[in-house]
Amino acid sequence: MRIVLTGAGGGLGRAFIGTLEGSSHELRPFTHAELDIGDAGAVANAVAPLRPDVIVNAAAFTGVDACETEVERAMRDNAQGPEFLAMAALETGAVLVHVSTDYVFDGEKGTPYREDDATNPTSAYGRSKLQGEEAIRASGCRHVILRTSWVYAARTVLRATPS
Repeated sequence: MRIVLTGAGGGLGRAFIGTLEGSSHELRPFTHAELDIGDAGAVANAVAPLRPDVIVNAAAFTGVDACETEVERAMRDNAQGPEFLAMAALETGAVLVHVSTDYVFDGEKGTPYREDDATNPTSAYGRSKLQGEEAIRASGCRHVILRTSWVYAARTVLRATPS
């Protein structure tokens, strides 16, 4: 299986790479320096020649507080980037696996959220991640959206800091 991974330099990306060590999968990891997912042309040029079976999007601007003051960056990285990856997935026939967040909810439910619960983000981070999800769904590509709360790795616990 040919897999493209974005966000390979982050904690989640590094953990994903570690899970594939020794496997027969052909992995092409991209760090942010190698591929800015907020650049549609760069995404198309990087992904199309690889003809991946799966695109895993572990790239994101996860600084919850910083998203409030850097809204344009949040939208570029968390909404437009996933949209561009979805277009690449549609073009190549790949499945897009996108990592999102529970910040798409407002936290007021009182019981665990289900995937079909109404969203109501209360932060720029949550709004940008929700727009990324919506763009992926609207693209028509085959996809899986994973909404996480905490991400664990062998050496790291990653969590977006609540505002």
